[in-house]
Amino acid sequence: MSPQLRALSVHLFTATGAVFAMLAMLAAVDGKWDLMYLWLVVAFFVDGIDGPLARRYHVKRYAPEFDGVLLDLIIDYLTYVFIPAFALFKSGLMDGWTGWVAIIVITFTSAMYFADTRMKTKDNSFSGFPGCWNMVILIIFALEPNFWISLALVTALSVAMFLPLKFIHPVRTERWRAISLPMALAWTFFAGWAAWVDFHPESWAHTGLVITSVYLLFAGIAQQIIPERRG
Repeated sequence: MSPQLRALSVHLFTATGAVFAMLAMLAAVDGKWDLMYLWLVVAFFVDGIDGPLARRYHVKRYAPEFDGVLLDLIIDYLTYVFIPAFALFKSGLMDGWTGWVAIIVITFTSAMYFADTRMKTKDNSFSGFPGCWNMVILIIFALEPNFWISLALVTALSVAMFLPLKFIHPVRTERWRAISLPMALAWTFFAGWAAWVDFHPESWAHTGLVITSVYLLFAGIAQQIIPERRG
């Protein structure tokens, strides 16, 4: 296979995320939240490995006619923001005005964040909460907290998108990657299992989701506080 064809294949692989997004949206419209999240987990997995493939096969050199970064952002907005926000609203987990506030805040702030040229840090982490609402809302589906708690969480993370707080990229942030990458893989497994059992309240996957989510949410902030050893 030629380098050009391999590079193009990576773009085509990334684009499958749009198909999974549509399948997730169709499931969400029918209120099939478990099926919706299974498709989103598949899209999350694709998003996790297409970047390393793009760098390995030098897509910017061999397939420059397609903008992989733009393609990735479009799909990420659908799978990370738009569909999870729709699910949160239609599921009834946030009733009345709180649901309206949540979807407006999530979609608006995420659109601004995704267009922010300062979203990446020098160590390939994110500056501000990176709009991973698919992960946040899955936790809400699993734990079903009081809607006031959900509203407070949505509000806090929306503000955190524009604060000088660091959030790791489990694949690209080198520091602690030996822990971060397995944590991200474990989160994907727990998320898939939680969706598979239709978010059963007694599922052991919920404990795993909470532990891995706390790590992924706060690891970058911890790196800001704990100085890196040199030498």
